[in-house]
Amino acid sequence: MGLFKQINSQNYWMSFSVNKKQIKRSTGTTNKKLAEKILAKFRVDIVEGRWFEKDMASQYTYEELIERFKREYMPSLEPTTSRRYKSCLTHLNKFFTGMTLNLITSDNLSTYFSNRRNEGAMPSTVNKERNLISKAFNLAIKPWKMAKVNPCNDVPREKENNEVIRWLTPEEEEQLLEESQGYLSNQLPDIITLDLNTGMRQMETLSLNWRKNVDMTNKVISVYDTKNKESRSIPMNDVVYDILSKRSRVVSVSGLVFNTSEGTMISPRNLVREFYKVRKKAGIPDFRFHDLRHTFATRLVQTGVDIYTVAKLLGHKDLKSTKRYAHLNTDSLRHSVKILDNYSTFKKVEKYA
Repeated sequence: MGLFKQINSQNYWMSFSVNKKQIKRSTGTTNKKLAEKILAKFRVDIVEGRWFEKDMASQYTYEELIERFKREYMPSLEPTTSRRYKSCLTHLNKFFTGMTLNLITSDNLSTYFSNRRNEGAMPSTVNKERNLISKAFNLAIKPWKMAKVNPCNDVPREKENNEVIRWLTPEEEEQLLEESQGYLSNQLPDIITLDLNTGMRQMETLSLNWRKNVDMTNKVISVYDTKNKESRSIPMNDVVYDILSKRSRVVSVSGLVFNTSEGTMISPRNLVREFYKVRKKAGIPDFRFHDLRHTFATRLVQTGVDIYTVAKLLGHKDLKSTKRYAHLNTDSLRHSVKILDNYSTFKKVEKYA
């Protein structure tokens, strides 16, 4: 029984035997004196037979929790969410591997998030990692009974600046469409234009199916199984109708509006990769594919469409996400308050003065 250093880990580890079973656990600290105190406490618990009577969180490791999380929870996620979680885990694993769940405290989490910020991670990225481990602990509490407390509850979320919105200018749109010619078997120009005129999410566009989603007679796109698990209808404008009319001349067996040469769905990774190539050639380095959706919303608001209609078209469950666009409609707001001139008591008094 003793302390040792593990390769690729800054923390001290301890090794001990319980009922002839060799156990290795991280102490969760780089401080040797503190690690020695933790080891001494473990020794007392073992000698006095309390090892298996301790809080359940001390019986399970971070790795055991994450393996179960990946096996039982992640398969139910949307592909994009699953990929995001896998990316988050590459960072979380480096810090928490080897720890038992009782050693993952709010202090440890705060240290981890501080490290991530120092590495240059964006607040939204840190929050995604926090969301993942918080969800894992919630499952660990119930129904898995691996822990009793979620340490994330005492760690505040990072403040994100969601007011910053990037949208395309008409000149940038023209350049982007010009450079996208030929990409994704020349489907990228249509994908970009469709998203600019419908505000659909990436997966909604890629999974768009002639039989399930497109009604050319009534000029409506019906989107199902969206991010919020609800359906919505998006009327086609002339631009969208013309694009779909052109594409309807040749329909693959799969029924997908956009597809690979084998007729299967284009993977989000391939779409984003090709989009970033085009974006670079067009000289628009700070524009993401998701910003096409922002552009759709921004243009609607700037032309006077009310925020409730925009929320419905975007598929937002409430107005919190849509309100970020509200400040863009100053001309409409000015027109609204101008109406009150007709009711002004000051003007009426002035008239008879």
